[in-house]
Amino acid sequence: MSIVVTGASGQLGRLTVEALLRRGVPAADIVATGRDTARIEDLGHRGVVVRRADFAEPDSLAAAFQGADRLLLVSTTAVDERSANHRRAVDAAVAAGVSLVAYTSMTQADTATSILARTHRATEEYLREREVPSTLLRNSWYLENYTAQLPLFRRHGTVIGAAGKGRISAASRADYAEAAAVVLTTEGHAGAVYELGADEAFTLAELAEAVSAATGEPIAYTDLPADRLSEALTGVGLPAELAHVLADADLGMSRGELYTGSGDLSRLIGRPATALSDAIAAALR
Repeated sequence: MSIVVTGASGQLGRLTVEALLRRGVPAADIVATGRDTARIEDLGHRGVVVRRADFAEPDSLAAAFQGADRLLLVSTTAVDERSANHRRAVDAAVAAGVSLVAYTSMTQADTATSILARTHRATEEYLREREVPSTLLRNSWYLENYTAQLPLFRRHGTVIGAAGKGRISAASRADYAEAAAVVLTTEGHAGAVYELGADEAFTLAELAEAVSAATGEPIAYTDLPADRLSEALTGVGLPAELAHVLADADLGMSRGELYTGSGDLSRLIGRPATALSDAIAAALR
């Protein structure tokens, strides 16, 4: 059985390849794809098949997916290009005769109103339109989105956001990758929709409290209007379009769009999801 992982040059894709190897999938049965194969050359040295796949080039997708039985379609990062990129990937998967596409979507993508959710919903709808056997892996936020900002939180003594009292079911990339590997290597997932997130959700105020407890430093949460959060993110160097999307995602959090109480993640991986306190402690080491 050949399993293709897109975006293996990125963090979630690579972690999924590693999870597949840990689950005993022979390296020769894993196809790691990326636009820049130099970034995944090391996987090739370990026996994994490495192929170039550029979502803007249909021919490269056709070659990358050739002979695939199952495909993990990791959502691309360019939000404005996402729908078109994913349509080309789904078309290539259909042409290759892939028996299952697992797609990394977003919690509540069918009803959420954020910019990010709308792009994921478009892909989910296209998978149904093409009648592709699929599994929707609706991931909540990554814990790493916050732990990567620990130096900023500590420097300024605050966590800023526009999420209000919205609860966020953020989990680690490794947890989501492990769930994807389970779906790709076991039966009974075609047609399933998994709302994936941590066992314990938190607000951004609780995030600030957790950082304060772990560091012994006073950290507060500052809730901003979305436009002011966008300006603040632009001020620290983010492109204006990305800052707008992230501020809009925080508004989605305030509406509960990144919350799930399904328990799907821990059931799939067979253990509790990584807790916020553990992720902070690991990042501070």
